[in-house]
Amino acid sequence: MRGAIICDIDGCLGSEDTAPLDVAALARVAAWNVRAQTMGDLPVLTLCTGRPQPYAEAICRLVGNTTLPIICEMGVWLYDPRTNAYAMDEAIRSEHLDAIAACQRWVRTELAPKGVVMQPGKVASISLWHKSTPTLLAMRDSVRERTQREGWPLRVSNTVAWINLDLAHVSKGTGIDRMLAQCVSEGRPLARHELWGIGDTMGDLAIRERVHWFGVPSNADPQLKPHADAIATLPHAAGVVQLLAGLGFAQA
Repeated sequence: MRGAIICDIDGCLGSEDTAPLDVAALARVAAWNVRAQTMGDLPVLTLCTGRPQPYAEAICRLVGNTTLPIICEMGVWLYDPRTNAYAMDEAIRSEHLDAIAACQRWVRTELAPKGVVMQPGKVASISLWHKSTPTLLAMRDSVRERTQREGWPLRVSNTVAWINLDLAHVSKGTGIDRMLAQCVSEGRPLARHELWGIGDTMGDLAIRERVHWFGVPSNADPQLKPHADAIATLPHAAGVVQLLAGLGFAQA
């Protein structure tokens, strides 16, 4: 294994909306991973996402990563495709899960009647959605105020179409650190110069901070682009393929 490419899903390997996945582009990513894992001359592309573990696992299979753990649910889970093992961050204790449950009850009681729904599949975080994105995003400050008033240890942020409530001490960054620590414990450490990253939102600065090279697709947040070493001219998965091609590795 030549190293690792740590890649976000939404906005990178897929769009933020409900558009079909670019299967042709993802097949090229999978071909990259097959080569990386059989020849050992390319870095393996793995995942770092806020998406629930089941969705992230499906994308992991689609892009052919069979050797490196993936980071799911904004750092809550590591999923290891070699062993089918799921590991929650040990820093998440029962009181944190109690706070998540209390917040979920509040959402069901006060926000659900307004059309807000929670993304299924998340265990130690909450993502809120509404059919009207402006209506949802207008609630962000009141959601933040409520979490502060209740003392829930949650970080409130948003993406293009979601409000996310994540445990304050768990993030993509802590997930990457856990993944790298696992690689060290297995005798296959990855130094910074062996790490590349791809993201599209400011939340992906956690990836930027841990890699020696960082690229973004053309659809990336304009605030993130100044932090990138390369900006693709194409969006989403096609942009990821373009970034891979520009890394300078000789490919079959």
